[in-house]
Order: sequence, then C-alpha cells, then structure tokens
Amino acid sequence: MHNFKKTDILLALIIGEICAWLMWLIARNLAIEVPGIAVAVPYLNYLLVVFPVLCVFGFIIAGFLSRAIPVIYQIAKFVLVGGLNFLIDMGVLNFLVFYTGISIGLTQSVFKGISFFVAVINSYFWNKFWTFKRTSAENVGKEFLQFVIVSVIGFGINLGVDYAVVNMMAPFAGIGAKTWAQIGALVAAVVALFWNFLGYKFIVFEEKKND
Repeated sequence: MHNFKKTDILLALIIGEICAWLMWLIARNLAIEVPGIAVAVPYLNYLLVVFPVLCVFGFIIAGFLSRAIPVIYQIAKFVLVGGLNFLIDMGVLNFLVFYTGISIGLTQSVFKGISFFVAVINSYFWNKFWTFKRTSAENVGKEFLQFVIVSVIGFGINLGVDYAVVNMMAPFAGIGAKTWAQIGALVAAVVALFWNFLGYKFIVFEEKKND
C-alpha cells in the first residue's frame, strides 16, 4: 500500500504544467501547416490549467489502485515522466524543424538525435530519483553505464523507427512534410517506450532486496 506524499502530488502537478506548455508551443507551430489545429489554438490556453489538474487526478486514482496492485504507483510515475520526456523530445525536434525548415533527410535525423538526447538526460534524473527512488550513491558508475547502454539501444530503436516512418513512408491524407516529421517522432516514441520501461526497471534501476 502506498501513502500519498505531498511532494509526489506537487511533482505530478509540475510535470503536468510543463507538459501543457510544451503541447501549447508545439501546437502553435503545427498550426502553420494544419488549419484544424489553427482553429483550436485559442482554446489551448485552457490546457495550461486543465491538463496539470488531470495529471494530478490520474495520479491520485493510480495511488488508490496501487493499494491492490502496488506497481501501479510506480507505473503512474513512469507514465508521467515518459509523457514529459516525449514532449521534450517532440518540443526540441519541433523547434529545430520549424526554425530551420528542414524536415527530411539526414539533417532531420540529426535533429531527432539531438531532441532524443535532451529527453534522455531528463529521463535519467526523473526516473532515478522519483520513479524508481534510487538515491544511493553506491555503484553509480555501473548504474550510469547500464543507463547509457539501455538508452543507446532505445535511441537506436527510436531513431530507426522515426527514420523509417519519415523517409520510407509517404505522408497521407494531405499531411504536410513538417507535420509528418512530428508523426514519425510520435510512432518512434511509442515503440521505444516499452523497451525503456523494461530496461530501466529490470536492468538500470533493478530493485534490491534491501531497498
């Protein structure tokens, strides 16, 4: 059974607010190519208030469910952190693509690598100290090496799927090239998510008996 901590609720709220701002900024850029999003942009201001509240509400529900299945509490944290990582990944890529106007080819893959690297650094700190609560300084070198290896594999999966979608699949339904680049990042992130959870939980931050 998990007892709610004020710090967990506060961090869930903070993550939700950061995510809301990232979604707002990404949507404003995508609105350049997608008229439907342009119409919705004014209403996205409400997202800055509603989304953080929804994150906290969902986290509280997961906390109650964790009384029956304890791992749900950890999964809820991982999902929140994963959502933040994804939006950081998307946000950095979105900025680079729309700022430079480059949305295909090797340069786009480089942009994806940069955005993924920034998200990985964010992921390490949130997952280590909040999701899996590994505050011990013991074997930090080994832990970090494992994290890098798992992340590099995840990076390969993420980048490979993204490249395949963006460069080997043609956009459909009138979707613009820049928006298609964002869709490629979305698909890649979902595929890599499963690997990341398994790798971080059972390899990098494996729970010790005395934890």
